[in-house]
Amino acid sequence: MHGLYKQEIRELSKELGLDTWDKQSFACLSSRFVYGETITKEKLAMVDKAEQLLLDMGFNQIRVRIHGESLARIEVESHEIEKLVREDVRDKIVDEFKKIGFKYISLDLQGYRTGSMNEMMSDK
Repeated sequence: MHGLYKQEIRELSKELGLDTWDKQSFACLSSRFVYGETITKEKLAMVDKAEQLLLDMGFNQIRVRIHGESLARIEVESHEIEKLVREDVRDKIVDEFKKIGFKYISLDLQGYRTGSMNEMMSDK
């Protein structure tokens, strides 16, 4: 441990010219899974590829939550939902997610929010 905080690391990275200086932080991919779900390398790879696709398409803050073996629940910021549901964007996402291995692709109409998987626990 060197006693640097996240903001200091970002500032140093920017000074050094690293292109990751302003990269968004991500929670562990295991946070994309329903409690009790078996986490496998294959499912982790599916989530990683799906999230990278959305980032490559220009979405900013995203999560792809996995339910069961083959359902993806996409969360994007509320102001980006309109972009996601445009037919050309939607068609590309569906096509690519199916290639990744998802059979069902859904959009969470509440948008991106941290801890959305914990909401299931509070309902009990």
